[in-house]
Amino acid sequence: MKMVKLSSTGLVVAVGGLALSLTAGAGVASADPGVDTVINTTCSYSQAVAALNAQSPGAASQLSATPAAQSWLQTFLASPAGQRQLMVQQVQSIPGAQGYVGLVLQVANTCGKY
Repeated sequence: MKMVKLSSTGLVVAVGGLALSLTAGAGVASADPGVDTVINTTCSYSQAVAALNAQSPGAASQLSATPAAQSWLQTFLASPAGQRQLMVQQVQSIPGAQGYVGLVLQVANTCGKY
């Protein structure tokens, strides 16, 4: 059984998720352009982290202090789109995920610039 503290879980949603609760209430993830942006990103881990640093230094600091979130993000970005979609669906069930939707979209929309 995997136990994750709520603050770490939120961080996984914000950064490691790069996908997360964007599909909440949107029956099919591929029908949501925001979700498509996250799932189909071509950004590398270093680009995503650089974008996170620019968008939210506090969340970036939490990421650097949370190995589980770093690992999740690395796995997410290294996975094919189908696996990413499954990862998004798993993160949707985490309480508090909705609070990170804006940050995730910002990172997904800007990471290609880094």
